[in-house]
Formats: sequence, structure tokens, C-alpha cells
Amino acid sequence: MNWLNEMLQNDPDPQESREWVESLKAVIDHDGPGRAHQLLEGMVELTRRAGAYLPFDPTTSYINTIPTHMEPAMPGDATMEWRIRSMIRWNAMAMVVRANRKPGELGGHIASFASSATLYDVGFNHFWRAPSADHPGDLLYIQGHSSPGIYARAFLEGRISESQLDNFRMEVDGRGISSYPHPWLMPDFWQTPTVSMGLGPIAAIYQARSWKYLEARGLMPKTDRKVWCFLGDGETDEPESLGAIGVAGREGLDNLVFVINCNLQRLDGPVRGNGKIIQELEGQFRGAGWNVVKAIWGSYWDPLLAKDSTGILKKLMMETVDGEYQNCKAFGGAYTREHFFGKYPETAAMVANMSDDDIWRLNRGGHDPHKVYAAYDNAMKTVGQPTVVLAKTVKGYGMGAAGEALNPTHQTKKLDDSAVRAFRDRFKLPIDDDQFKDGNVPFFRPDEKSPELEYMRDRRSKMGGYLPQRRQKSTESLEVPPLATFERLLKATGEREISTTMAFVQMFNIILRDKQVGPRCVPIVADEARTFGMEGLFRQLGIYAPQGQKYKPVDADQLMFYREDSAGQVLEEGITEAGAFASWMALATSYSTNDLQMLPFFIYYSMFGFQRVGDAAWQAGDMRARGFMLGGTAGRTTLNGEGLQHEDGQSQTQAGLIPNVRSYDPTFAYEVVTIVQHGMQRMLAEQRDEYWYLTLMNENYTHPEMPEGSADGIIKGMYLLKDAGKAKKGELRVQLLGSGTILREVIAAADLLDADFGIKSDIWSCPSFNELARDGADAERWNRFHPESKPRKAWVTQQLEGRQGPAIAATDYIRIFASQIREYVPMRYSVLGTDGYGRSDTRANLRRHFEVDRFHVAHAAVAALAADGKLTAKDVARAIKLYKLDAEKPNPLGV
Repeated sequence: MNWLNEMLQNDPDPQESREWVESLKAVIDHDGPGRAHQLLEGMVELTRRAGAYLPFDPTTSYINTIPTHMEPAMPGDATMEWRIRSMIRWNAMAMVVRANRKPGELGGHIASFASSATLYDVGFNHFWRAPSADHPGDLLYIQGHSSPGIYARAFLEGRISESQLDNFRMEVDGRGISSYPHPWLMPDFWQTPTVSMGLGPIAAIYQARSWKYLEARGLMPKTDRKVWCFLGDGETDEPESLGAIGVAGREGLDNLVFVINCNLQRLDGPVRGNGKIIQELEGQFRGAGWNVVKAIWGSYWDPLLAKDSTGILKKLMMETVDGEYQNCKAFGGAYTREHFFGKYPETAAMVANMSDDDIWRLNRGGHDPHKVYAAYDNAMKTVGQPTVVLAKTVKGYGMGAAGEALNPTHQTKKLDDSAVRAFRDRFKLPIDDDQFKDGNVPFFRPDEKSPELEYMRDRRSKMGGYLPQRRQKSTESLEVPPLATFERLLKATGEREISTTMAFVQMFNIILRDKQVGPRCVPIVADEARTFGMEGLFRQLGIYAPQGQKYKPVDADQLMFYREDSAGQVLEEGITEAGAFASWMALATSYSTNDLQMLPFFIYYSMFGFQRVGDAAWQAGDMRARGFMLGGTAGRTTLNGEGLQHEDGQSQTQAGLIPNVRSYDPTFAYEVVTIVQHGMQRMLAEQRDEYWYLTLMNENYTHPEMPEGSADGIIKGMYLLKDAGKAKKGELRVQLLGSGTILREVIAAADLLDADFGIKSDIWSCPSFNELARDGADAERWNRFHPESKPRKAWVTQQLEGRQGPAIAATDYIRIFASQIREYVPMRYSVLGTDGYGRSDTRANLRRHFEVDRFHVAHAAVAALAADGKLTAKDVARAIKLYKLDAEKPNPLGV
């Protein structure tokens, strides 16, 4: 044991240390490493109790976690699986190369799947279960750049046609397949969208947690199903990739497995060229409470490691940095002999009888199905911890001089004919040279009754069916409470002042009492339930905590105390909008992953919504999520006093960018109720793949009764709130539009116009300028393509057509929000909004600053009438003076 001699060189008492080591070795030999580990932990604890809080290294040696003698035997036919894997590799490569030999530069990726083919193949053959009568199925978060390999497998399985492969990334005419995993584009195939790097890992963590949550509440039976998430080592630089791993460790999510493809390369070069990414990740995950399994070296290394009695090879492995490991694979066996093994005479002697080709063939763990099987088997059997498999691979494996282990390999989308033939020869595919005529790169699929296809079908049959696959609709049907259920909230509040947030909370409490929908509702907050008046739910529903509540809360003697419960319904996520949104998304797609309809409500500061988690919001749209997002304290001027980073003037515009988000900015309680009830009907009863965004305010005021017949207009985005009646001869008229809290300023402006100028106003509530704009664009498009049919009219046009005077719109959002309906307004249209940075002050001062208060609305109406020739410039000047407006004030946009 030369390593022991090295360790004892500077030891104050080498004899004592040797005795300790030899005693521990005896324990290992007699009782196994588990017992030795237990004793060591006891010694560490004793040392710490004595006051020696010295840090211990969270990493292990740079070798496989599972030693060779403890590897389980891999079932099945390894040779057959290699032949199948070679076919899959070929078709994945051919798909991308063919696409890029066509005009159009379609792109694609060869190298990522080339490095991870074995990682996927072992999972498909032996571990990943499809939904069936016997099992609910596992869920796969497949690394986006590896999609060609998943298509290539599905092609061999007969689930994707050769025509579809040949139309990779050519989807417009409905014949092709998507570039990456997109459930929106392939709704019966892809389960999860992952290619926006970093989003897959955090989504997978909260997906696994949502299953534990649903099991704890008795809504889903407990099973051994797992979430498998694939990512690259370079992807771990994204903060979302590792930002929530502590949640998984803390909650013991043993239904979660991360597989990190450690090919040691980012998109442009080494991940940690001067370091060791596997060691770094091991320390981070182990520190977060994960079970870490390293699959670094393949079986060809086993004899060398077995001969390493002195530990010199392990020492060399630890000393060598990732950039050098990349060189070894890029430059071949002779280079590796000289620059790696040649560092020490002992290691050089180990490979003296090996040829350069033998050295080059020394494989990495991620390319060895036996090592990968052992790692996955360990993950399946681990209880009480999530597992991360750190598998070392070579980026561009099999691409040879065209890209294997080279820095540009991620961008390699084309291979010349010689590289294609070399790829064929490397993987021993029975493709004749004459099939390569005229630059052709043929797909390969053996005879339908070939042993390879029979083997594939048999393996997947044993696993319950094919993956990936996606359930588009839940088999269960839920009846939604009718609008009449909320009759109390459709009435006027009288003198009682409430906010729209309070109106929603009251409605939510009514929904919770519904026997069908109530248990399916999940309130989700990012740590500020009390801000939104939802603390009453703490006691009523309990806050989900896997281990229950182990302490007496400080507010136990209060009516609305903080109650944690292992079966709690509320998800209080802490200060993490990204985590709370990932939790929301997991439940918003439960209809697909669990055949269990859930209705999550995520309420948060609106400024921290689509702006903070905008990328994930697109992910949710792609994943066909269903649920409510509620932007509290919304609007640029409503959250007075908080300042620039809290005041939201853009979330409605950002929501409108996502095609399947329905977004509303209600002013009154009855609007909130109508919108939420209709959204529930659409998502739960009709199972529409859309999610709904409502902005809610913390400003208290009285609310009127719901106008008769207004429900349809509320949902379409616009209805007449106050009709000024038939215009008298010579009477001036304007159309005033508003939403949210600024609608009340619009209403007040109508009174000013009447009193000061004799101008009458029709007042329109516009809960959704986004819906109005979409409706208008749809009508416009229909008319372009149906020139001989009766033209359709936008809903805005239908409402305002025949009305007198110009139209003025004001909202608490940037001007583009209300401006987007301009072309459908059949009269002069002026828009006021809150462009610019927010700031702290009173609501009145903020609205004056952003020029959306009643006085600026009235002034805008006078100016519009003057522009129409109905009033004069003197009238506009009089309005400025009368309303004490500062004409020389700087533009609030601030530029």
C-alpha cells in the first residue's frame, strides 16, 4: 500500500495511523464497506463533539462509485443492444446530415446524442416504464439537443415514418418533426420541453415533488415511478439547473434521477478545462443531500485499475484536468500514452504491452452499458434521496476526425462523404457503398421480422409500451361550479370597499367548498400569502410539509396561525418565483402526466411574474399547461411606495406574447368572478390547452353590480359599462375605454368632461386588450382569405361602430398594451399609458406623473375632439389650465 506510505510521510505518529488503517481494512474485509462507513461517521461525530469542526472533502476519488465486483449483471443481450444502438446512432446522424444537404440551412445537432446514446439506450431497454394498466409510467426530461436520437429510436420502433425523418425541422406543411422536444408541436409524443437550457432540471425537481404532494394528499396512489432528467455538464452553469437541488435533497425526493452527460464540453469548448466538472458537481450534489453515482471509466479500464495496487493510476486520474482528457480523446492513443500515462513511470509501464489503438479504445463510463446499468440500478434502489448519475462521455462519440472531442463539434451539422462512410464502418452497419451515390445518406431500418426489431419490441413490451408518449386529455371529467354559485360577488358592495385581490380570495374560498373542484385547487405562493390576504388558508387547508409540523408555531394562539401538514393543500414555496412557477407547471400538466386534473393558482407580485420567469412561461405554454396565474398588486401606479423594481407596467403585454395564455386586467369583483369561472370551464370541463393570467390590485374601492348581459363582453375583452344615451343635437360625445384600476380614473374623467365642457361619455370596460387584439387580427386575416364572403368585424369594431366622437383609452400599463387594437377602432383613437420606470409615491401622484389620472384622461378627450375639429386649441389650453397640468414636465418615459 504505497499510498499509505505517502500518507504517513509527515504523520506525527505513523505507527498509530497504520494500525487505524489496518483495523479499518479488516472491518471492510469482514463486514463490508457499509460497516466501515458507519464507523467512520461515528468517529467524525465524536471528533466534532470535541470541538474539531474541520471540513471534510465532499468528493471521492476520480473513479466509479460502484466498484466492479459490486456491479449487478445487466440482463438482456448486450451484443444485440449494441447493434440496435448503432442503427439508432446512424439514423440520428443521417437525419441531421440529410437536412443540411438540402437548401435552407436547417441546422441540427449530431454530437450531443452521439455522446449520450448509451445513456438513453440502457434506460429505454431496462428502466423506463410507459403508462399502462399496471404502472402510471415514468416521466422523461430529454435533453433537447439529443432529440434526433429519440426520433431515430422511434423510427426503428415504427412510430415515426421515414418521411417524417426526412422532414426533420420542416414542420410547416405538417409532414415533419420538431427540432427539439415540443409538446405543443407533437402533442402525442413529447412529454416535456427542455431545450431552453436550465429549465428542464428545475421543472423535473418540482415535478417529482408534485407527485409526492399528490400522494400525500391521497389524490394519487404511491408508486415507484420516477422522473428522469437529462442534462449536460455545461448546462449546469445555468442557475436554474442547480438552483433547486437543495429542495430535492431536503424533501428526500427518491422519485427523481438526474443523469448528467459529462462530456467535459460546453457548446464552444471545455466546461472546466482547468478543473474537473465531475468532482465539482459531486461536491455540490452531495452537499445538497443527493445520492451521487459516478460512472467515469468503462470496463476496458477495469484491468488497469485492478493492477493499481499503489494508487498511482488513481492519483494520475485525479491530477489530470478536463481539458487534457479532451485532448486524449481528440488526439488518439499515441498522444494519450505520452501525455497521460507517460507522466509517471509506473503508469507508463501499465500500458507498455498495449497498442496505441488499445489505449485509444479505453472507454468512458457513459459509453459502457454495463456501467450505466449499474448506475441506474443504484438509482432505482435508492430510498430517501434523489440520485444524480455523473456519466463521463466523449462529445461527438463516433464522429471521428469530423468532430469527436473537438471544440466546434456542437456546431457540426454536416459530414462529408468520407466521414459518413467512416461512421458506418465504426459502427459496422450493413450499408453498401452504392447507397451513397449522388451524396445520398440513406436511413437504415432492418426487416420488420429482424431479430433487432423483435428485441426492441419485446423490451418495450416488458416496460409497458413505448416512450416518450403523451396523454393529450384526461379521462376524467370535472363539473365546474356555475356562475350563479358566486352570486354574492356579482352584487354591488354598497359602501364596503374591497380590492380585486380580496374579491378573488372570497371567490377562491367558495371554489374550495365545491366537492369536485375544491380538492383539485392548489394555491401556490412565493412566500407572501399574507400580502395577498390568503393567510386564512393556512389554518383551513394547511401548508404542505412532507414531515408535518414538528414545532409549535409562534402564532399558535391566533385565528390564522401558520399550520404545516404532511397532507397540506397550500404550497408555500419560499422566495423563489422560478421554483413556485415550476411547481405550478407540474400541477398544471397533471392531467397529462397523471391522468388527474388539477387546478393550480399561482399568486405573486405581478412585476415578478412573466418578467421574472418569462422563459419558463413559454415552456409552460409549450407543455400545454392549464391553470391560473394571478399577478397581485398589479399596475404601474397601484403598488404605491414600493418603487421601480416592484411596479408592473408590462406584464399584460408580456402575457400577450404567449399564444395560449388568456390574459385579463379586471376592475370589478364581478369581472374577476366571470373570468375565473369561465377559465375553469375552459380548462377543466372542456380541457382546452391554455392557461389564464389575471392582474389583481391591492387598491380598495366600492364595486358595482354586474350589468345585465355583460358576461360575454367581459370574456371577449370589452363591454359597455355606461351608455350616455342618445346624443342630442350639437352635443359632443367621446368613447372612454379603460381597464384595471385606471378604469376608475376614466369613470371620474367622464364626470369632469360633463361638468366642465358639457361632453358626454360612453364608458367601456376593457378587461382584455390582448383578447380584443387577437380577435381583431383573426377577423382581419379571415377577410383577406375570403374576399367574396361577407367581411367579419372585430369585436371592438362591432361595439364602437356607429358611436360618436373619438375614443380614448387609459390603462396602468405601457401604451402599446391598449394601442394594439388601434386598427380596429373605427374613429380617432388616443392611448394613455404608464411608459417609463416606476417610482415611489402616492397613487394620485404616480398617476399624475404617468399622465393616466382623470385630469389627463379628460384633457386627452378634449385634445382628440379638437383634432377632429369639434373643439378648438383654446379649449385644449383651457383644459390644461383648468386641470393644472404641467405642459413643460419631462416625458415620464425618461428619455
